[in-house]
Amino acid sequence: MILVDSSVLIDYLNGKENWQVEKLDAILGKEIVVIGDYILLEVLQGFKNDKDFEAAKNVLNIFPCFNMLGEEIAIECVNNYLILRKKGISIRKTIDVIISTFCIINDIQLLHNDKGFFPFEKHLGLQSVSLKSS
Repeated sequence: MILVDSSVLIDYLNGKENWQVEKLDAILGKEIVVIGDYILLEVLQGFKNDKDFEAAKNVLNIFPCFNMLGEEIAIECVNNYLILRKKGISIRKTIDVIISTFCIINDIQLLHNDKGFFPFEKHLGLQSVSLKSS
């Protein structure tokens, strides 16, 4: 199972070319590809007109969507944040903590194009899809 981050979905919907978008194209129909509610929010809030919003919503509707935060995951997010802070690493976006922790707890690979996830990979065992994987 692979969770796709908004950084990749936004590029995908905008027709950008990079290895992450190519990887998403390659795994569709071959792997279980999912998103989370916070990712859905991040992607859809960027649309300025109703037509594009509806089109994107229809595309994203094909992906199973998980609720990413509850009490257990919230507490684990704080633990992960504190572990990184004690190592001198400042996390800019709370949503990166939520997505990373959700993936770590549920043993789900993350397909992303966001350096904010690197500390979670290096120090907390987040498994990300790489150019070479799958």
